[in-house]
This record gives sequence, C-alpha cells and structure tokens, in this order.
Amino acid sequence: MTQPPAQHAHRAPVSGWRRGARTLAIVLTVAVVAAVAVGAFYAWSLSERLSAASVPLRDAPAAPPALSAYDQAFSVLVVGTDECDDQVREAFGERCTDPENDGARNDVNMLVHVSINPRRVTVVSFPRDLQIPIPECASADGTVFGGAFKAPINSAYEDGGLSCVADTVSELSGLSIPFAAKVSFGNVVNITDAIGGVEVCIGGEGIDDPDAGIDWEPGPRVVTGYDALAFLRTRKGIGDGSDLARIGNQQQYLSRLINKLRSDEVLSNPGTLIGLANTAVNNITPSESLADPIRIAQLAYTLKDVPFDDITFVQYPVVDDPDDTNRVIPDEASAAVLWDALESNAPLALTGEAGANGGVIADPSVPEPTPPAETTPDPDATGAGAAPEVVELPSNVSGSKASQATCSAGNG
Repeated sequence: MTQPPAQHAHRAPVSGWRRGARTLAIVLTVAVVAAVAVGAFYAWSLSERLSAASVPLRDAPAAPPALSAYDQAFSVLVVGTDECDDQVREAFGERCTDPENDGARNDVNMLVHVSINPRRVTVVSFPRDLQIPIPECASADGTVFGGAFKAPINSAYEDGGLSCVADTVSELSGLSIPFAAKVSFGNVVNITDAIGGVEVCIGGEGIDDPDAGIDWEPGPRVVTGYDALAFLRTRKGIGDGSDLARIGNQQQYLSRLINKLRSDEVLSNPGTLIGLANTAVNNITPSESLADPIRIAQLAYTLKDVPFDDITFVQYPVVDDPDDTNRVIPDEASAAVLWDALESNAPLALTGEAGANGGVIADPSVPEPTPPAETTPDPDATGAGAAPEVVELPSNVSGSKASQATCSAGNG
C-alpha cells in the first residue's frame, strides 16, 4: 500500500506521554453561548483579540454576519491540540520537556453539524489514530505539505494548522466547513474554571489511571482545573483502555457541559457570563469566519433553543487497519448512512452502545428520558410536506443524546 510521502519524515516518534495526553475541544460551545448571553456590544469589545489569532478557511461563508439566526445548515470544526502551553508546562513535566514531543497534533477532532427546519445538532468525533488521506496544505510560514495518501488524522494540524484539519475533515465527510476553532491543554483548564467546574459521573469500579494522575472512587464528581484535564486525558482507567473508549468519556463531559451552560446557574449570573465570554475569547484560535463577535452571537442565537433530544453525540465508525493493528480506517458503509442522514436532516436513532469499547455506561441514578414527539418541518420552508423518516444508525456508530446521562465505565 502506498506510504505517506517524504514530507512526513520530519515527525518525531510518538512518545508514551504524547499518546496519553489528550484533551477535549469544548470551548466553541462556551464562546457562542456566552457571547449571545452577554450581548453583541460586549462581544464586540473582544473582537480585536479574536481577529489577531484567526486563520482562513476554504469554505468560509460569503454572506456577512447578522443579528439574527443563521439561515442555513452549517458545520463547525472544533479541534483540540496536545501542545504544551504555559498553563500546563510545569504540571506535565516530561511531556513538555522531552524534545520528542515538540510541535502539536490535533488529537481531538469534533465536527458539529447544525441542520435547519428543524434544527438538529450532531457532534461527530473522529479517533486520533484514524488513517485517511491528508490533502495538500500550506502552513502559516508558507511551507507547503504535499499531501498523503494515508496518514493519521492527528497529523493534519502539524502539516498545515487549523485550515488543514478543516480541509481534511471536509474531504472525509463531504460537508462544507465554514467555521472552526482550536484549543489546547491550558485552554481547557481556563474554560472549565470560568464556569465553576463540571459535574461528571464516575461509574464502574472508579478510575485508577497513573498516566493521568488520578485515582477516583465511583460517584458524582465536580472537576475543575487540572482534574478536568485529567478526566479528559484518562484512557487506561476506563473501558478497555483504548482511545476509542476515551472518546465516549469526552462526550460525557461535553454533554454535561452543555447542560450546565444552558442552566439558570450560568445564564442568570451576569458576572459568570462576562467572565466566561472573556475567558473563551482568550482561549480559542478561531477561523477568520468565526472571529467576528456578531457571527458568534448569530450562531449562538441559532443554537440556543435546540432541544437536548435533538443534540446527538456520535463516534465516526471505524474498523481495524489491516496494515497496522494500532490504527483504524473508515467503515465507509456505516459512515455513508450517517452522512446521508445528516444531508436529509433525518432524526437519528442510536442502536449501538453509548460509548465505543466500553468507555461509558448509562447513569443508573437517572431515569431514561421519555422519547420526544416527532418534529414536523414547515412545508412552506422546505417545499415538502413529509418529514424524513427516522434513520437507525449502524450499531458501530456509538453515541448518546444530550438528554441522556452517562457515567465513565471505570475499570479501576
């Protein structure tokens, strides 16, 4: 099988620390909700900082932002990198001093797809060891990476930054990506602290993961600061100890974060909202299309009333790579069902487990939610009177709804 071209030769071997240190890109949701809640005028005062860090995207929208709902379906790419910034350098020790770990990789990649009429949100997480084609990309200094027939998805950021990751995911999914944002280890710590932490559920036998630096008993736990980062990094302490199990755990965190952001605890507290908006802007690298505070307010307004039953978290379906047992490749048939359902804006039914590889389990303290009444689109807006039928996703498309409560399947 064709190997990646010579441009990849500069990459250092992946050390144990790099493989164990991963983060969740949750800040985009924080930014848009906070921005709309505190108002466009305050958000405008933050625009200079947003613009200074922004990067271009191939599919950026042509229409200017407006103080109204976004008038079409759209996708936002949220990327988490493993770089060592000042907030975590001392805490991570060898991870941030070993020359093998120079650079940054996009170890968390979440595509947030938002449909229209009715609005539905689907968050697709891609495993970091997914082997796919990487397109030709240009880095910020003008260096051109010639592309690769087959390479790990988490090499795209190193090859050409956020724009390269967006192009890679767009070609894999067939979806246009007009908006994107990137966060790092330290960004996650700062954002979590700005909302006073997130309550997660530790299930099973608890989490005992020396690599992540945690030994936690089962039960609810509010995580802040480095505890939040450790929770998102843990791999050996949950399920079968794989990266696929970790994705379900990260989605548990994101689901509970969204629930808190839309609760009275946050939305009714002006001081929390102002601090949150300020922290969010200081902790993202946005695309140029997302660097306008009016655009942030517009997307937030569009998303603010989506029912939790219509917010679905899924993991991109994969199979083992026959050329490398430590990697995975796309399950193209299962993925096609997912992409076709998003294209038709069909309601999604999950038939698989809440998380791949035993990473999460249902929260036994919370009753199963009542199935929602089916939403029928407005015939005048769609030109068709019949709602699309519910699509049952293949069993290897694991995931959950934001209305479902899950717990880490601790193996400690």
